[in-house]
Amino acid sequence: MKAVRLHEYDKRPVVEDVPEPEVSGPFDVLVEIGGAGLCRTDLHIVEGQWAEKSGVALPYTIGHENAGWVRAVGSAVSTLAPGDTVILHPIVTCGLCRACRAGDDVHCANSRFPGIDSDGGMAELLLTTARSVIRLDPSLRPADVAALADAGLTAYHAVRKAVPLLYPGTRVVVIGAGGLGHIGVQCLAAMTPAEVIVVDRSPAALELARSAAHTVVADGAHVDAVLDQTGGEGAHVVLDFVGERGTETEGVAMLRRAGSYFVIGYGGRVDIPTIDIISSEINVIGNLVGSYNDLAELMTLAARGKVRLHTKTYPLDAVDEAMDDLDAGRLRGRGILVPERS
Repeated sequence: MKAVRLHEYDKRPVVEDVPEPEVSGPFDVLVEIGGAGLCRTDLHIVEGQWAEKSGVALPYTIGHENAGWVRAVGSAVSTLAPGDTVILHPIVTCGLCRACRAGDDVHCANSRFPGIDSDGGMAELLLTTARSVIRLDPSLRPADVAALADAGLTAYHAVRKAVPLLYPGTRVVVIGAGGLGHIGVQCLAAMTPAEVIVVDRSPAALELARSAAHTVVADGAHVDAVLDQTGGEGAHVVLDFVGERGTETEGVAMLRRAGSYFVIGYGGRVDIPTIDIISSEINVIGNLVGSYNDLAELMTLAARGKVRLHTKTYPLDAVDEAMDDLDAGRLRGRGILVPERS
């Protein structure tokens, strides 16, 4: 089968033929990939940012946002059948550790993260386990929802954690309305009564959010613009979907007293004097993917039309073009690699 393989850091991956995975364990599920989302994390992987943390051995297949159709299942799988349309939770979990038993899949003590620390789904087939597979509503197509498996899940997870803070009359700032942010804006509109303010430097990204939020162009005066829109007090919550290139400082500056800064995007550093944290009693909250139940809930919103991905599809062989578009900021929404069906 064809797969997108990373052989060396700081060099683009290549499409090559590799052996097809096969079902061997009783809970295995073999999925024919119908869409693999391209994420800024994939660029960070190529740059080597994840090398030490993941410990992955090169070469390997990237791709951690995957949806498709069940090709085959193991002998103990009773909830899925060949032909089912599915989306895959990005993490393969054990189901037995304390975190798994609490439904906190992302902190499984024995997890794998396909596309990060093991072979992922930018390929024609991906082998996973039944615990990671969610059947889709018949109205949803794999290529349309694949990026919800991680980007959408991460955005939903952050919004879900922020929901108790966003009662009527509150304000929330979304920094970055691109691939993750435009999903977060839709989740906020579907799940909270808060007034939403979106900050982005891209007019096209702001256009995606305009129907559900106030928009502010990141032109150097945007922190003051947000403060003006919040009566000088700042926002109750800031969701930073960028997390680098200065948004870490700007996000904190947009907070009101006792506000909460959610770090979702990454690549930079949060550097806040401790006296500022205690004197304003602000909170800094990290966010990593989300649970299986989070993803199932997000799929319900998607099936009801409450969350829609803006996507551009590419054939698997065009991974270089897709990465170029993402890196250069030409993508409006999410890039999806679609293998040719056999």
